[in-house]
Amino acid sequence: MIAHSPDAEVIIPPRATAVPSDTAGSAPTQRDDHIQMITERGRLGWQRAVHYGRRSLGEVAMLRYKTLIGRSLRARTPPAQKVEAAVGGKVLNIMTSLGMPVSRKVA
Repeated sequence: MIAHSPDAEVIIPPRATAVPSDTAGSAPTQRDDHIQMITERGRLGWQRAVHYGRRSLGEVAMLRYKTLIGRSLRARTPPAQKVEAAVGGKVLNIMTSLGMPVSRKVA
C-alpha cells in the first residue's frame, strides 16, 4: 500500500449534492473548503482555482500514450525501457503537433 502525505492536496470534485461536514465551521477539511469554493465561485470557477484542467490534461496524455504505444513496455532492461518510453513520447508529440492548427495574428 502506498503511504500518502496528510498534507497532500486533494483535487477530486465533490458530487453536486455534497454538503459540508458537521465540523466545517470549526475544523474544515479540504473537501469542505472545496464545497465552499464551489458554492462561492461555481464549479467552473473552482476548476480554474484548483487547476483541475492540469489533471485532465495529464489523464488525456496518458490515455493517448497507452492507446497509441501500448499499455506495457516491451524492453526488458531499465535503460532500454527509458529509451522506449522516450521514443514513445517523441512519437506522440510529433503526432499531436501534426494535428494542431497553425495560428497567426491577422490584425
